[in-house]
Amino acid sequence: MIEYKFIIKRNSNKRFGKPCARDTRITVFDVLGWLAPGMTYEALIYDFPKLIIDDIKACLANAADREHKLQLG
Repeated sequence: MIEYKFIIKRNSNKRFGKPCARDTRITVFDVLGWLAPGMTYEALIYDFPKLIIDDIKACLANAADREHKLQLG
């Protein structure tokens, strides 16, 4: 799994502290919401050029890790 902790960051001054990809205002939730109906990595990067493939993978890894922790919780 990709080491997302260096890519996904929280900043209380951006998007109410929600986890975002690097220093963008694009949240993990945003990325998941766009991927869920079938948007491709390439389309995401085209629409949001600040994103790179590792950002998208980090969002997925973050969500998977969070889900895993909820299952254990």
